[in-house]
Formats: sequence, structure tokens, C-alpha cells
Amino acid sequence: METYDLAVIGAGPAGLAAAAEASAAGLSVVLLDEQPRPGGQIYREVDRAASVRGAILGKDYTHGLSLTGATQAENVTYMSRTTVWDMTPEGVLSFTRNGAAGSLRFERLLIATGALERPMPVPGWTLPGVMAAGAAQILLKQSGLVSRRAVLAGSGPLLYLVAAQMVRAGSPPLALLETQGQPYSALRYAPRALMGWRVLGKGMRLLAELRRAGVPRYRGVRAISIEGEGQVNKVRFEEKGRTREISCDTVFLHHGVVPNVQASRALRLDHDWCEAQACFQPRLDDWGRSSARNIFIAGDGAGIGGAIAAEHAGRLTALEIARDLGAIEVVDRDRRAAPIRRALLAERAVRPFLDAAFPPYSEAIADDTIICRCEEVTAGAIRRAASLGCAGPNQSKAFNRAGMGPCQGRYCGLTVSKLLAEVNGASVEATGYYRLRPPIKPVTLGEIAQMTHPNEPEKTG
Repeated sequence: METYDLAVIGAGPAGLAAAAEASAAGLSVVLLDEQPRPGGQIYREVDRAASVRGAILGKDYTHGLSLTGATQAENVTYMSRTTVWDMTPEGVLSFTRNGAAGSLRFERLLIATGALERPMPVPGWTLPGVMAAGAAQILLKQSGLVSRRAVLAGSGPLLYLVAAQMVRAGSPPLALLETQGQPYSALRYAPRALMGWRVLGKGMRLLAELRRAGVPRYRGVRAISIEGEGQVNKVRFEEKGRTREISCDTVFLHHGVVPNVQASRALRLDHDWCEAQACFQPRLDDWGRSSARNIFIAGDGAGIGGAIAAEHAGRLTALEIARDLGAIEVVDRDRRAAPIRRALLAERAVRPFLDAAFPPYSEAIADDTIICRCEEVTAGAIRRAASLGCAGPNQSKAFNRAGMGPCQGRYCGLTVSKLLAEVNGASVEATGYYRLRPPIKPVTLGEIAQMTHPNEPEKTG
């Protein structure tokens, strides 16, 4: 079985930056990612799409070109189209690639799996034509497709970015339905946020772009519902006490992103509830080390900070791993880390302001709204379980099948915990989260039966 100094899961900004830094320190690195090309979600298809759609996607997207070269470094083995479904603190990682399962060993593991969009369950959200806002970016980056007659609803900077990209592509959204109110609670974070003036400036430019394009914006929206027979055909909402509706063919929902904690949960690492970002985050030290000393986490999977912050965090973590394995001395680590850490702190300075300005959609979820899409479990079923004495999401599996589908609660977990907490009068932190078990991604018996040690990785990916 092949052994590497460092195994990195995820070829987004954190994973690519970490692989490059670790490689420069002389470590042997294996970089595993599910996609056919490096870049993660934020820089998806950047090697191919930057020259074709760079003007539409913007300079922040094409910055990803500076990172993807890590896959070609001399001592980096890049494994694309690879699904990691198990890893152990003892240093064994199992994956599926090319229809067969394989394993490898690692001295240190870096989880750089990024973020997931926070699900936004509203009436009608399971209709065909309703997607997360990130899907709009995937369509544009991967295939150059832009949805026609689309409405964007929710809150968060990503909505403005997607809307602006649609404008540049020649298909502006019909409207932007913003659920956040006036950002008064965010003002106390404004002085510190000025350290991240580049992020604030980008937001102002996006809003100006939308104004010039004449995209209607409705603010303080509530009571969003999506309607249609077999396909979305309109979205209904309340704004300033008036009920409005907009005919459309597509609705993109978004109200923030949360760390992807599936791998860290399966490893039984310690997690804490972050009230500011309304999500669970793995407990880490300043270098990204988890409660298991050979396992590290960097990027948005450690807490939402954005792509540039993820890049800096990946480099810092790689420096500590290199020191940990004896490749560099402490003094060298600290010297190289100092400017990176300063840049990271500046990048993160704006985050408290953004978290307060764009809170998750807080409208009460109707009982008949589906929460677990895999098993079609409604909010009412979750509430009934709580009323019968169910205290947490793991116990809820005795009452219904929420979280027992192929995604293992990846998309319903936070909502289930929140609903149970509300009914029980408890905090989400005390209510807890699903206890995850491997495999964390679907794997067939046939793939396991063909398991090799390992499925020899291709250098080129």
C-alpha cells in the first residue's frame, strides 16, 4: 500500500495551496478530488473556462489559475475523479476511482473539502427548476449555460455575484429577493471590516452593476413560496406588507454556506457550535490541527472565510505539517508563516460584518415542507418526533428516516437539529448533529470487491 507524507482531500484553494507549500518543503503529497479538474467549487473548470468565460466570471475566478499548477509539482500525485469514502486516525484512507476501490496510507491528513450551501427549505423548493444558487455558477463555469427567466432569493454576497455574472452573460435575473433586513446589527463590526476593504469594494461594485442593469431588488422579503405544477412557474413573497408574485422558470435559493463537516464528523473529531455563522465547526488550533494530532483541516471546512482566506489557511497548515514531519525547523516555519498569517487576519476581518449583515432566512418552516429530500421527511414529522421525546437528530432516526438517505444528512442535518432544538426549547449546540459513519459517500459492493492496494494513481490526473 502506497504511503504519503501528506494526503489532501479536496483540490480547491486550501487543498491546492497546501499541496504546493508541502511539496516545496519536500513532502510527498497525494491530492484527491472528485472533480475531473482542479479548482474546487469556487475555481471549478478554471483551467478550461478562464480563457473562454473569464470576463463573465471575473478576476476573482481567474485567480484560480495561479493555484492549479500544484497538481503538476514533482512530488505531488494528483488523483482526479476520486471519491474518498473512509479515512482513519491510524492513517489509512479508502477511495473509489475508475470503478474500483483502493486504499493508501498517510502520515498526516488535510481535509480541505470546503463548504456546502445552507439548505433553504421553503414551500415548493423541491419542484423541478428550483436549485441552490451555486448551481447557477456550476452551469456557467462548467457548460457556459445561463438560466433564463430566473429569480434569485435569500441572502448573502453570493447572490450578488451570481446575479452580476448572469447580467454579464446576457441573461439578467428577473429579480433579487433579499431576506435580510437593514444591517444595523452589523454596524458595530464596520470599523474592523475596513481591514477587508477589497471585499467591501467588490460588493459595492457588484451592487452598482446590478443597478445599471436594472435588476429589481426586493429587501426584507418574507413568506417565500414557490409554485408550479410539475415545474416552477412563479414565486410568491411578502415585501413591506404586500404580497407579490413573479412568474419565472427557475428559482435559485441561497442563504449562506456552512462548513462541510461530513469527513471530520465521521472521524469523531471535536466540534463546536459557532453562533455567528449558525453552524458547527471543527475545533482546531491556530495551525489547523484537529483533536486528532495527525489530522488537519483548512479552508471553509474549518469555518467560512472565503477563497483567499482558504488559500492562506492551506499554506499555514502545510507549513506546520512540514515542521511536524521534520522537513523544516520551527524558526523557518514561523518566518514563512508570518506574512501569510497577517494576510489571513486581514482577509477574515470582514467576516463578522458579513455574518451579521446576511443572517440565514429565519422564517418558520411550514409543517408540510420537506426537510430531508432523500427520504421525503417533512418539518412536521421532525416536530412530532420532538414532541414525543426525541432530543437529538440521532435519536430521531427511531421516529423517521431523516438523515438516512444517500447524503447521510449532508443537506438536512442543520435544519433537523434546528427544528428539534426549537420544539424542545434547547440550544442547537446541546441538540447536536448526526453521528456519521463510513462510508461517507456511496460505494458499491462491486467496487469494494475489486479493491486494490492501491488503485495505482495516474500522475496527470
